[in-house]
Amino acid sequence: MPFLAKRSVLAHLPGFPLAADAVEILDSAADFRRCLLERIARAERRISLAALYLQDDEAGREVLEALYAAKASRPALEIVVLVDWLRAQRGLIGAGKQPGNAAWYQAERLAHGCEVPIYGVPVQTRELFGVLHLKGFVIDDCVIYSGASLNNVYLHKFERYRHDRYHLLHNAALADCLQRFIHQAILASQAVHRLDLPSPPTTRSIGRAIRHFRSRLKSARYEVPAALGSTDGLRVCPLVGVGKRNPLSQVLCELIASTRQQLTLCTPYFNLPPILSREIDKALARGVKVDIIIGDKTANDFFIPPSEPFKIIAALPYLYEISLRRFAKQRQQAIDRGQLNLHLWKDGDNTYHLKGLWADQRYTLLTGNNLNPRAFRLDLENALLIDDPHQQLVGPRQAELTQIMQHTRRIDSYQALQKPDDYPDAVSKFLRRVSRVRAERLLYRIL
Repeated sequence: MPFLAKRSVLAHLPGFPLAADAVEILDSAADFRRCLLERIARAERRISLAALYLQDDEAGREVLEALYAAKASRPALEIVVLVDWLRAQRGLIGAGKQPGNAAWYQAERLAHGCEVPIYGVPVQTRELFGVLHLKGFVIDDCVIYSGASLNNVYLHKFERYRHDRYHLLHNAALADCLQRFIHQAILASQAVHRLDLPSPPTTRSIGRAIRHFRSRLKSARYEVPAALGSTDGLRVCPLVGVGKRNPLSQVLCELIASTRQQLTLCTPYFNLPPILSREIDKALARGVKVDIIIGDKTANDFFIPPSEPFKIIAALPYLYEISLRRFAKQRQQAIDRGQLNLHLWKDGDNTYHLKGLWADQRYTLLTGNNLNPRAFRLDLENALLIDDPHQQLVGPRQAELTQIMQHTRRIDSYQALQKPDDYPDAVSKFLRRVSRVRAERLLYRIL
């Protein structure tokens, strides 16, 4: 059964008219941090932040303190913070037993004379099988969209940064739409509870509510008024999806299928679902030039230098490189003729977290979707699709791509990527063990 019965989704996507001067693209994580803090300080009516996590570190504390200061100075200000339920209640991977960020949220609430509600959103009963990957901040009538979470490295608080994409869309109707989804599709659920209040329920005790919530999310959509005038001009289409064959995954596939000249993809974790690989092959067969920008394995946020003690999580960048090497080997002829270009991003010891898609000169997809099986099946994902039929944003979109590409190098051959035999001993040993028990295919489905 084909994933798409016919290519008609893009033509009928509901969206909001958008002025070209209402789109602003920030260059860096440091700019993102300054912008976020400045807009929180100036907010007059509402602030909604949705991210995988708000971390108990210097940058995270700076953001939460800014929220409390804004609420204290303007008590009528509506503030909502959404984070993943399970991620907030555990410590960092590999850091031993820790109380998690929820304990910090509760302590901060007691320390202040006002409330900043922080809600835990459980997309699944186990983190391995689905998390809140919803992105986007609403501050008054401005939408700030990035795949970043909120901690030191994502916000470039100190020396190191994790590079992402940072877009500001000044559009009241879009901001209303995202805010409405938070209230109607998420906060209204009995599975969603505040983590800044003491003694939140156990995951087990709300298991039935979580399963019902996930079922409801599969049919949830951003509400866009039917009569918004012509769809011929610049507009932005909000998308959301979770589970198999969800609307966001469908649009991703059709964007690739509709491309006729130039396709560019970004992903930090190279592990394409088969349906995307097939669509890319079809695009190559049509003569489309395809650029894929991936983080070097040393720029992966899970990378641990071989000089440090091995942890299982450290094998992930190598698994992604194996996937990339296999992909490149199967398409070496397209690489040789310059039609397929694989670019590895690396900037010192900084890390790479970019996601998204550019199709011809018309479509730009902003998303937290990693373009992997996990994003297509398990996590709650969203995106903003900018449809630019008259190329009003061609300058800013090219400037963003140029800025991203400045720290990349093109892979001329799959042989330029390390072979598993050349990996550090501890990594090779783990990968051989995985191969013996035939767990590799399962790993790629959940990574």
